[in-house]
Amino acid sequence: MASIRVFFSRKLPTFASVFFQTLTRNPSTHRISFLNLKPNNTLRFIPPKPSTVFVAQFHDGRPRGPLWRGKKLIGKEALFVILGLKRLKEDEEKLAKFIKTHVFRLLKLDMLAVIGELERQEETALAIKMFEVIQKQEWYQPDVFMYKDLIVSLAKSKRMDEAMGLWEKMKRENLFPDSQTYTEVIRGFLRDGCPADAMNVYEDMLKSPDPPEELPFRVLLKGLLPHPLLRNKVKKDFEELFPEKHAYDPPEEIFGSC
Repeated sequence: MASIRVFFSRKLPTFASVFFQTLTRNPSTHRISFLNLKPNNTLRFIPPKPSTVFVAQFHDGRPRGPLWRGKKLIGKEALFVILGLKRLKEDEEKLAKFIKTHVFRLLKLDMLAVIGELERQEETALAIKMFEVIQKQEWYQPDVFMYKDLIVSLAKSKRMDEAMGLWEKMKRENLFPDSQTYTEVIRGFLRDGCPADAMNVYEDMLKSPDPPEELPFRVLLKGLLPHPLLRNKVKKDFEELFPEKHAYDPPEEIFGSC
């Protein structure tokens, strides 16, 4: 019997220490019940009575998990800058100071991560400011995809003046839009009720070194239904470039003769 008491006096404190270390890692409150130990077939002993231990709730300071999509791929400096830009976006003076003191010191990958996350969160105005910072870096080279993402975001936000401003800057850097960029800008002008501006972008698309795709024509053929003369011109070009495709014509009683 004495040897049994010695055995439990040595083992139970060790077991309890390990058990409490496991409990303190979890922040929520737990109710723990010690179950009766199974007695050995050869040794008889009196098991301890069941008892209850309450562990107070606390936070150990470790992060709960990713708050944004792809947070693990964004560095701490980039996350700090994103939060700072969003917090100060209403104050131009403080925003300019923050950009000068924090944004300019970011590494290349962090800058690219910041502008990508701002575009994903539809913070287009901040993304444009970030793009202006990137253009001042020594490693910057004209990138049509950066322009494309910003122009498409602005067109979808119905900010066509800003979109065309970036459009002109892109052309000055000898970059040409792709089919998706043409499509979104044309759709944006048609949505704003500016068919003449849409046709100007269409004429620019025909002069592009890349062959035009079908989608911009479809968008124009649909958006120019109230403007038969302009639509007929686009339809003629469409049939010449895509002879195997068919352009839908609405009934004359709806929009008149096309």
